[in-house]
Amino acid sequence: MTEIPTKISLLGSTGSIGCNTLEVVRHLVGRFQVVALAARANIDLLEQQAREFKPELIAVYEESAAGELQKRLPQFRVVAGMEGLLEAASLSSADTVVSAMTGTIGIMPTVAAIRAGKQIALANKEVLVSAGKYVMKLAQEMGVKVLPIDSEHSALFQCLNHENPKSVRRLMVTASGGPFLHRPIEQFAAITPEMALNHPNWKMGPKVTVDSSNLMNKGLEVIEAHFLFDIPVEQIEVVIHPQSVVHSMVEYIDGSILAQMSEPHMLFPIQYALTYPERLPGILKPFDVKRFSKLEFFEPDTKRFPCLALAFEALRQGGTAPCFLNAANEVLVNRFLNGQIAWTEISRKLETLMLAHAVEQELDLNKILATDTLARESALHI
Repeated sequence: MTEIPTKISLLGSTGSIGCNTLEVVRHLVGRFQVVALAARANIDLLEQQAREFKPELIAVYEESAAGELQKRLPQFRVVAGMEGLLEAASLSSADTVVSAMTGTIGIMPTVAAIRAGKQIALANKEVLVSAGKYVMKLAQEMGVKVLPIDSEHSALFQCLNHENPKSVRRLMVTASGGPFLHRPIEQFAAITPEMALNHPNWKMGPKVTVDSSNLMNKGLEVIEAHFLFDIPVEQIEVVIHPQSVVHSMVEYIDGSILAQMSEPHMLFPIQYALTYPERLPGILKPFDVKRFSKLEFFEPDTKRFPCLALAFEALRQGGTAPCFLNAANEVLVNRFLNGQIAWTEISRKLETLMLAHAVEQELDLNKILATDTLARESALHI
């Protein structure tokens, strides 16, 4: 009897997570069928993917790019804008939606997918950082599984393994420390975008890579972990681990610590999310633990990397604070990448903006999106 393939709608197919997801689909022949592809504007790569995987639907956020792709691919149905993303996210034939679009653009499609009863494989940070309480409540109401793709959250998910939350003492989210872990603080003012984009262990998109350079990425992951696993902020820690082979750890109240290890590659957590609860043969060769005779773990320095402390404070404040933090940070990172502000100004300007933000505790989708807009406008003009 032939196994019926899991049908996937892939939001963010041209990004690093999207491309790795398609590598998993290629590897596990016959296990998956891609029924929808969605991207922001990279229609050259999207065209190649469409010709290979032949989806029912292609969504392109930027309307002019969607029109150009439709001319290139008249045999496919191409839809545009946010409406197109929402259609791809809720496509009736899809079983699982991979939410991998970078930025707040991914919130509404993920919500649409949950409302349509789709299983979610989640790689979009903004969905949980900006709207975590709302999204997880909705998923619970709809009986939808939200499976993490981020390596740290996949590690925590595997280590928690449906244990009673009351038996958890703490979650330990590991961080490589980024390219400036040992750089003297007096040299921080000279950091360029090229330096910040040179991550020692991971190949990621530019925004995430800059966030990793100042530990904001780890702060956002703490916020995600809180909402994803319903663990209080006081029980979540960040641990610097330069080798990046222990992806996170869970300590239980009896003193046992469970850690998940693998090569630092996104293929592992992507495949686990797509095949859960099964484990199938992976793409990469077996992990050689003997290569890592030394594994280091130590405290992060929030004086050198204040973005991490700002993220913890936003989570403690709750309400609109995490959403505001995330959106303002995204704009400030873009301004740094465009040469408009210095690397050190990301944290300084973000702290100023956070101090001025009047936090509101009651959240709905409109409030979340309005807060996101306010934060972006504020970060553009500071």
